[in-house]
Parts: sequence; structure tokens; C-alpha cells
Amino acid sequence: MASKFIKHVLILLLGLGLCAMGGIFWAIQWMQTPTETAATPLVFDIQRGESTAQIASRLANAERIEWPFVWRAYAHWVENKPLQAGEYELQTNATPLNLLHQLQRGDVIKYSVTFPEGLTYKEFLEILKQQPKLRHELANKPIEEHKKILQFSYETLDGWFFPDTYTYLAGDSDKAVLLLAHKKMQQTLERAWRARAENLPYMSASEALVMASIIEKETGVASEREKIAGVFVRRLNNKMRLQTDPTVIYGLADTYTGNLTQKDLQTPNPYNTYLNEGLPPGPIANPGLQALQAALHPAEGNELYFVAKGDGSHIFSATLNEHNKAVEQYQRAHRAERYQSSPRSLKAK
Repeated sequence: MASKFIKHVLILLLGLGLCAMGGIFWAIQWMQTPTETAATPLVFDIQRGESTAQIASRLANAERIEWPFVWRAYAHWVENKPLQAGEYELQTNATPLNLLHQLQRGDVIKYSVTFPEGLTYKEFLEILKQQPKLRHELANKPIEEHKKILQFSYETLDGWFFPDTYTYLAGDSDKAVLLLAHKKMQQTLERAWRARAENLPYMSASEALVMASIIEKETGVASEREKIAGVFVRRLNNKMRLQTDPTVIYGLADTYTGNLTQKDLQTPNPYNTYLNEGLPPGPIANPGLQALQAALHPAEGNELYFVAKGDGSHIFSATLNEHNKAVEQYQRAHRAERYQSSPRSLKAK
């Protein structure tokens, strides 16, 4: 009797073992089979602290997996890796195993925002406001508080953010993106400053940044950057005023109407380079790499003047007489069309 009982038990255990092996084989096959109900990609958000069971249940409700218990068991007993919080795009041809690996890797959706060259800090903020996936820490705070929030010790926020494309994740803050841009500007400026040409009229890298911002705003044709830089550097070396319109416009701030007048040029403010000698107290925009390189590697020559032709390019002159003729020919005709201009002949010293 005992031997018969043992025999039955062994048959039962064998049957259970075969069933278990069959179940495991089926589970493995199922984990590697694309879900037929997934007709379109799905944005799926995992919150911090959410359990694997909760995630599996939501995936089942979204028709991404059919057997949440099996998926959860496989995740726990076979992979045994935590699922990462974040926003995911689940593809239509994904298998349950693909989904599991994607959530374990933290392969989340990445967004990007681009800051063009020559914009101010406020204009950067406006671009960030258009990013719905960002958390806006700065947008609703007075601009006067931003320097404290960003822990800035500079004279102005303008100039210290590198124009580029930056990636971020849903829920990141506008502050975080700006700090990335600030760090990149610091690193880029430091490298450019170390490799600068000799005999430049700058006492520090910050002054070079100021010059780069002016070059950025003055330049309509990229190939002219070094030449414009050369004019400004020679004017500084010769103790001549820069007399550049973009600095005056920056100093006018919200009072600028879009048409720069003689009265504007004669109105004192720290950025009026028609009245003040040397560089203005801070950058007037966020310059790109080419403008930084131009400021630190200006073209050689003898030109001291330039005037906008109205198409973004300029006529360069070495003498005041030549410049006056160019002003008569170009600047008076196109003054209302572009703010980019040259040091004016009437104010030249």
C-alpha cells in the first residue's frame, strides 16, 4: 500500500512539475509576443512611488498587456529591477518584455527647447513659457527676483546663457534649463578666453562677453563678425567711443519705440555708447560661439567705421570722409528699416 501511495504522489508531483514547466514556458512565450490590442503609440506616465502592481494594472487597463499578474511576477522573479518614474512613449509593436525593459531602463520621452543667438534673458523666458512639459518656477515671479533664485552675482542676467538646443524631461523646471544654459556659457567663455588673441582691450572675460553681445546684435551677415569686431577693438584702443545703436536701444528698454532718434542718442543712460566711453556695463544679449570667437579674434585692418547697407551687410571705411559718403549713400535711406548700424560719422572722435 505504501509503495502504491508513493507512486501516486510521484505521478502527481510529476504532473504538477510538467504543468509548472508548461506555465513557465507559456509565460516566457507570452512576454515575447507583441500585444495585438496596441493599435497606436501611448504616452504612459509613471509617478514616483508607484508600485509594480499598480503599473501592471494600468498597463492592462490601457490594453498594453493582457496578463498583469504574469507581467508583475516576471518583473519580480526574473528581472528583479526597479521601474523608473517618468513619461514614456509605448510603441505599438512592443512585447510585454519590451515594455518591462523600457520602464526598467528609464527610457523616457525627451523634449527639447532652442534658444537662438542674440536674444535677451526675457526673450529666453518667453520661449520657455511655450514649453508645456516644463514646470514654470520663474515665469510667474518678478524679474527682479530671478537673480536671487538663480544665485547670480552679475550686473545683469543678459549675456550669461548660451544659445543652443537643450533637452529636458517632463516635469523639469525652467530654472533647470536656464542653469544648463548658464553653465554652458561659463564653460564656453572660459575656453574662448584662454585661447584669445593678444593685445585685446578687455580686462576680463566678462568684458569680452559684453563685446560679443554687441557684435551679435550688430551682425546681419555671419562672415562680417570678425571684421565688425576689428572695428570696435580698434576704436577702443584709439580711445574712440563705440557709438553703436544696439547698446542705446538696450538702454532705452521698454521706452524704445522701434525708431531710434537723435533725441535717443543724446539721452544719457549707462548703455549709451554715443555719450559714454568704453564698453557698456554689461552684455546686451546672449551671444553665440561665433560672436565670442570674433570678439576674441578680431580681424586685422585699419577700418574704424561701418554703416549698414540695409540688407544686413555693411560698408567699412578707414577714414571719416569715406564713412560720411557711405552714410549718405546707405544709412539715411535705410535707417527706419534696421537698427543695426555703425558708429556714426557725426559723433566720431
